[in-house]
Order: sequence, then structure tokens, then C-alpha cells
Amino acid sequence: MFRELTRKKQQLSNEECIELLKAEKRSVLSVIGDDGYPYGSPMNHFYNEADGCIYFHCGKGGHRIEALEKCDKVSVCVYDEGTRKEGNWALDVKSVIVFGRVEIIADETMVADITTKLSYKFTQDEEYIQREIKSAAHKTLLLRLAPEHICGKLVSES
Repeated sequence: MFRELTRKKQQLSNEECIELLKAEKRSVLSVIGDDGYPYGSPMNHFYNEADGCIYFHCGKGGHRIEALEKCDKVSVCVYDEGTRKEGNWALDVKSVIVFGRVEIIADETMVADITTKLSYKFTQDEEYIQREIKSAAHKTLLLRLAPEHICGKLVSES
């Protein structure tokens, strides 16, 4: 069902893909939008080792939510900042594409739990995190992406 990577030598192991999903803070979540056009938007994400799912937080309305209510199939792209070999201008960039289905979750307890974990990727300021969750959890949804296929690769720009 899902295509195999053409350049097998560049393929990342599943473990490397998971490490990238855990380490990186930002991704692009793509849904099937209006009239079948892809709609990709930058998102913060949290990879939950406990269930193997990727979580995003968002508001309760808008293009993304309307698209997900029609079709739960998505892809998400995560990539690192790249590394440069000494004396080389080109970057070596690792990227991961995840395909799967999204479930929309409105449960405030789960919203608070996952958004707290996501927040720790950005700050350790507990007071700030709890203040934000208290003020925003009631107007926040979670998107839980259950991966069906994960594939990653290392690409050199040169």
C-alpha cells in the first residue's frame, strides 16, 4: 500500500525515525483539504512512546479540523536542521514522513496531559506551562496520529 523508498542506501532505520520524531519540535501536518487539495500547516508535535502515536494541539475550528472531519488520513513531515561536514557548504538532512489516521480528542484531562509533555520540549518553566494549560485547555483539541507507515532518509544537498 505504501511505497518503498527508492534510494535504499539513504533510508533511516525505524529507530532513527523515532528518535527524530522525539527530538524535533516542529513538523508539517498535511490533510486532504478543500476540493481535494493538500493542506499542509506547520505544527508542534509530541511523539508519545507509551502508545507510539504523534500528538498535535490545535483550536476547535478551522480548515484543518473541517478537513479531518471529512477524511482522517494525513501525512506529517519532520526534518532536522541538518549537519555540515567540515569544509563543505552542503547540509546532510534527516527527514521522516509518517502516514496514518488522526483521531480528534476533546477530553480536557488528556489535552492537559499531552500538552504539558509537549510544552517540556520548549521550556521547563512549570509555572508558565500550568498557567497556559489552565487558560487554554478548554478551547484546545488534540489530534492523535496513529502511524500506519513511517519512512525516513538522509539526504545530502551536494
